[in-house]
Amino acid sequence: MGVTRRDFVAGCGGAAVAGLTMSEAHAQSAPPRVESLNAPLHPGAPTLIVRDLAGVARYYEEGIGLARIDADSDTARLGAGGEVLIVLRKRPSAEREPPGLAGLYHTAFLVPGRADLGAWLRRAIEMKLPFDGAADHLVSESLYLSDPEGNGIEMYADRPRSGWKWSGDIVEMRNSELDIRGILSDGAALAASPRVPDGTRVGHVHLRVGGIPEAEQFYKGLLGFDITRRREGATFYATGRYHHHLATNTWESRGSRRRPGTTTGLAMLALLAKDGAAFDTAAERMLAAGGKRKGDAIAADDPWGNSVELSKA
Repeated sequence: MGVTRRDFVAGCGGAAVAGLTMSEAHAQSAPPRVESLNAPLHPGAPTLIVRDLAGVARYYEEGIGLARIDADSDTARLGAGGEVLIVLRKRPSAEREPPGLAGLYHTAFLVPGRADLGAWLRRAIEMKLPFDGAADHLVSESLYLSDPEGNGIEMYADRPRSGWKWSGDIVEMRNSELDIRGILSDGAALAASPRVPDGTRVGHVHLRVGGIPEAEQFYKGLLGFDITRRREGATFYATGRYHHHLATNTWESRGSRRRPGTTTGLAMLALLAKDGAAFDTAAERMLAAGGKRKGDAIAADDPWGNSVELSKA
């Protein structure tokens, strides 16, 4: 991440934020195409195990700005525009996920445009949400947080696809200082809202794994994702020449044991196939490698027990 929490808060505070105003009405424009979804396979709503369902759900609702779509005593589904973007399951007896265990690094919520990110950031600052960092990745602009039980979150907006720089199948990305003031300025034209825009989706999911070669064998070799970037200790994957739908890293989890299934954190990573052909191709590979049918979905675990379920969008 390009900026630490301390640098981020200092850059956002005081007069620079107070000097911006919000209009009374949202700028009227057609929502841009959500680039992450324009691909054969893309992530859906991950499922997380939490101990304090009410507290974690309240954070995603009041802090992040997702809408509660449905809930019962054990599960809450939250999202935007009627689309579920995250599922929380209550398990008070779960052990707190220990450091260094493979699992979720972050869920990345993609807002429709830079102005939407600016409007969201303005509200987050007013609410004094604690941030973990921020970065300009060339292809996108990102802000990082953690929910009350330590599950990572990224809020981001893509830059136009026409500006992404490719060298063959590899896209150029980097971690640079984020233009926080510029993002806030772009967001000043939008009305304040307690909710993220309806077009918000899960743009990508980043995982902790125990080893990069084994991760590539599973996510590229078995699931069929293309590798779009490598950096030390991490690989990024996508379909349809998106910059990345998935990422795997060993920065905190090298040599991790298999997830025991008794902790908080990631319970299931959902992958959605754009059409029947994309589903059938991936499902055939998953079943041949020992995957199981789970209703209309196909389920398989990566080498560290990160559970993946493939279904049709």
